[in-house]
Amino acid sequence: MNKKKMRAVQIKAPGEYSVETLPIPVPGYGEVLVMVKSIAICGSDPGIFSGKVLKNGWPPYYPFVAGHEFAAQVVEVGEGVTDLKPGDRVAGEAHCGCGTCEMCKKGFYNLCLNYGKKEAGHHHYGHSSEGCYAQYQVYDQKALTPLPENVSYDLGTLVDTTGIAYNALRLTGVEPGGYTAIIGPGPMGIAAMILAKALGSATIMIGRGKRLEKAVEMGADVAINFEECPDVVGEVKRITKGGAHQVIEAAGNASAYFESVQMARKGGHVALVSIPGEDGQQAALKTLIMNQITLHGVRANPNCSRTVLNLMSQGTIQMEPLITHIFSIEDIHEAFDTFTGRKDGALKVLIHPNGEGED
Repeated sequence: MNKKKMRAVQIKAPGEYSVETLPIPVPGYGEVLVMVKSIAICGSDPGIFSGKVLKNGWPPYYPFVAGHEFAAQVVEVGEGVTDLKPGDRVAGEAHCGCGTCEMCKKGFYNLCLNYGKKEAGHHHYGHSSEGCYAQYQVYDQKALTPLPENVSYDLGTLVDTTGIAYNALRLTGVEPGGYTAIIGPGPMGIAAMILAKALGSATIMIGRGKRLEKAVEMGADVAINFEECPDVVGEVKRITKGGAHQVIEAAGNASAYFESVQMARKGGHVALVSIPGEDGQQAALKTLIMNQITLHGVRANPNCSRTVLNLMSQGTIQMEPLITHIFSIEDIHEAFDTFTGRKDGALKVLIHPNGEGED
């Protein structure tokens, strides 16, 4: 390559990060070098940047390049790469399993038993392995999925969020003609709502403020403002005549974990997407048992990227309205302030590390 240096966001210490000039990495066996075209800020990124998730080993060291929701163009391939070539447009994935452990062989590479062991072939990009807040990065070919021609790089960054929402619904199942209740009208909750509707379910979105209004704008059948409704669980049961067939928790607070089980109908399914803090360790266990409800933990988006990209390409789901802001990599602090402060209705905030052009 002609270029030997790149611009990247380095986390120097908890809460300290800046844009630096770094060497462009070189792909090894089974790896490709990509030019990162577009990056989406994930809800987990502020915790990684601030050091609040150090107990998870994220990041594993300083300085560190985080980020994991991206779309890119292949510029160089390493030895052993067979399915990708320079010029290919791809969407990335955070989890890349070792490929040989019991979980990986079952297809659950998000649960790889060699987590964090790069020598075994495992990567959790942007978490335990360096990620995409950079103009270029090296990725294992297993973590990349080709973008359909009519799916833009910006839309490709939503593969992670949409894929996790799809994984939640794949675990719960979707009752055609039934009801899906979603707690939390952020990007994940709205993605789950859009997918549930596409799969034949009526949707009930629970939240407040501008994000709840956005969910209605994007197609939620029923909206419940929990600040104005004294009994959200009762209202869901009234609307659904007994409870939702599937409930997706995407709010990340103690009441959401508890009420998600309570608002499911007998024999229903509940998926917990967000990771709880210390105040979110309780579930409505008596309701869970007495109503024979199935509770699913949802981790990442294994084997979901191709499905959601096809749904985007076919026009079955419309995700573009989730993208509300775009910044350059040099404006990373403003981008994070916009995202964390939910300024101007921010949902998905994107970074273009190599400029505005798509090609």
